[in-house]
Order: sequence, then structure tokens, then C-alpha cells
Amino acid sequence: MTYIYERPASASFTGKGLLGYTFGPLKQKGIEIYYVQVHKGHDTFMISKRITRTYYVLSGAGYFTIEGRRYDVSPGSLVEVPPKVEYCYSGAMALMVVSSPRWFNGNDIFTRWNPDVVGELSSSPPAGGWLTRLVRLRIFGKSPANAYLRLNQSLWRYLPASFASSTPVHWYAAFLQRLARMHHVRAQALSTFFLRNRPELELIRRLAARKGATEKLTVTVLGCSTGAEVYSVASTIQSAMPELRLTLHAVDISKEAVEFAKRGQYSVTKTELTDTPIFDRMTPAEMEQVFEIDGDVATVKPRIKEGIDWRVADAGTPDLLEALGPQDIVIANNFLCHMDSAEAERTLRNIARLVGPRGYLFVSGIDLEVRTKVASDLGWEPVEELLEEIHEGDPCMRDQWPCHYGGLEPLDKRRQDWKLRYASAFRLAPCGAGAARTTSKMELMNA
Repeated sequence: MTYIYERPASASFTGKGLLGYTFGPLKQKGIEIYYVQVHKGHDTFMISKRITRTYYVLSGAGYFTIEGRRYDVSPGSLVEVPPKVEYCYSGAMALMVVSSPRWFNGNDIFTRWNPDVVGELSSSPPAGGWLTRLVRLRIFGKSPANAYLRLNQSLWRYLPASFASSTPVHWYAAFLQRLARMHHVRAQALSTFFLRNRPELELIRRLAARKGATEKLTVTVLGCSTGAEVYSVASTIQSAMPELRLTLHAVDISKEAVEFAKRGQYSVTKTELTDTPIFDRMTPAEMEQVFEIDGDVATVKPRIKEGIDWRVADAGTPDLLEALGPQDIVIANNFLCHMDSAEAERTLRNIARLVGPRGYLFVSGIDLEVRTKVASDLGWEPVEELLEEIHEGDPCMRDQWPCHYGGLEPLDKRRQDWKLRYASAFRLAPCGAGAARTTSKMELMNA
């Protein structure tokens, strides 16, 4: 029986202005306890659906903003925030936090940025227009747009597929998606799964198999998060081509995520640095293939970890090509959707420079208009092999449509450009890749 719990060596969640450590899991199923190191504050305002959080200030000073009112706090202060109340906190503090009940995925609604942490972001909705006024409207401190989106998301789950795909309903869904993109706060997240999109991994395996048994294959995974996608790709390629000389680069902007991923150790009983159950899409046989399991710790097998180059870097920096060199396959999944359109387009154009002649780029989890525009401008060739299967391969992205900015639009073959719009894998022609690589740093920064 465990009676004493030490604070974990690594953070279990992180933000732009804080680090959080989760004790346990505790025997009491109804509560969860955290130790939070606040450098600037929580990066977003939020509303809890069901959880009451109690904050005790151990050291430092700052303030909580609750329902629009500021409350200064110092060591010894206790703050209780009930559900359905918008709040945030700022300052440099150490906090002990009790969550009742335990945190669960989908509890927190992020309403707006905390300017104390991220400044005044340029991604705020532009002024003017009735839709902008709706997004900014507050009634008794609440957002009607938020309630409207939640109601529509609940109703959407019960729509028959034939009705949801009709033209009028498709137009309405596109409107809801536009509203969600304007209303929701876009923030990078470390949510991920092992074997997240099986058809995509199968296509990567097929592309690797086209290499000779002793040839070299260079692969880069951008936005590698806590490593689940990197190890999934490495395991898939090694299983198919064990003699292939694989060079795999794993890149993320978060130092904490890269350090965590590099260790290759995951708890099988709790989530760490991410709010998703990362093993949910693996069978017991696949767990055995990838991990050495000791108690509640799953460690990636040395043969899979060997040779992976872990780097802390920004996918949008023009120096990335110089650091890594041309790649046979570049994977940039599920982080561009967290950027506004202009930033996502600049970043995607920079990422394309990494792809070597006749190389392949995988990019999902991005606003489709941005991806289609860049693909069209640079003359990318959509890979039709497993196109539809890959589009449907990650159910959590499809389930978020249409009322979350990261939701994935259903595939619509009535569109003339459907192959270009819905492809997640592209082959880059030498001329397109060369043109992209010759783009100057100044052009990339000003694009």
C-alpha cells in the first residue's frame, strides 16, 4: 500500500507560463493533487464544466481574475473556483492545487488568451462584421457563441450521415467551423497517441519498402510532442525494413516535450505531459513489440530508440534546412491547426523546403484552405494511395467537426479539387522543391 507520494521528476503538463506536476494516481478516485510552478501565469482564461479547483499559494505572489474581477494572492491564500466560472491566474508563484473530481478530457473550455503570459496576440478576430460582434459578445460574463457551438456539437453527433452530407447541412457546418475558428483560442497542445493514424503509417511503410534493403532513408517528424508519433514511425519502418539505414530526426519547439520523449518511458496508469490516453489505439501484441514493460512503466525498446536525433527547434525557422539537410520524408501533423492562417501558411512553406527532390510530405491537422493553397501554389502532387483511408484514419479529428477549430471536414467528392484538398500526403516535384528552397529568409519572414 502506497502512503507517501513524491513529486514526479518531470512535469505532467506544461504551458507558456507554468509547469505542473501530478501526484499519484491517488487511491482516492474523487480527487487529484498537483504542484504548479507558475512563471508568468496560465496562458488562457478557462471555464471548468464539472471540476472544482482549490488553489493554495505556497510562495510568491500574483492574482486570480475570476468573472472579470481581480483578486490579489500571496503565501497562505486559498482560492476555490467552482465549475462554470471563467477565471485565470497570473504572477510568479508556487501553488498546490486540489481538483475534485479528477481531471477528465473535455472538462476545460479555453475562452481567451491571458495577455500577462502571451501578450496581445495578432490572431484575435479582426474588427468589424456581425460574426466578429457575436464572437466578442458577453451576456453576464458568458459567451453565447460558446454555448451555441456546444449545443450544435451535441446535436451533430446524432445526425444521420446521409443528412449531414447534404449540401445545405454542409454549408451550415462550414459556417459553424468558421465561427469556431474565430471564437476558440488556438494553443499548441501535446495531445497524441501511439499508432494514431494507421493508414498513414501503412503508406509510410510502403514508401520505405521502395528503398533498397541497404539504402539510406532520411525522415523528419516535426511537432514530435512526447514521442508517440516518432516511435510509431520508427517501429513501422524498422519492422518492414530492418536492414534499411534509417536516419530519423524528431523536432519540437517544447524543450520539456523533447526531453520527455527522448527518455522513451511512459506510465501505463496515468497521462504525462498530455491529456490523452496514449496507448488506447494499441493492441497488447503491439505493446509487446514496441515496449519493455516493468510494472506501470513502458520503456521503448532500444532497437527502436537507437539513432533517433532529438532536437528543440521551431518548424518555422528558415535555418531548419541547414540544420537537417534534405529529407526523403517529412511529417508535419497536428500542430499547424493551432496557428492562425497566416502563421500556418508561412510555416508550411518553410517546412516544404526540407523535402528533398521527389521526396514526400505528410501534413494533417491543418486548416484545409491553407494546405490546399500552398499545395496548389507549389505544385505538389497529391498521393492518391490510401488517400481516403488516411483522411478518415484519426477519429478524434473527425469527431471535432464542425464546432472545434481543429475539426476535420468530411471528404466531399463533389468538389472538383477533392484529391488536392483532402490528400494528407504529397510528392514534391524537384522544380517545386527547388523553388521553395531558394526562397530567401527575408521572403519567408515577410510572406
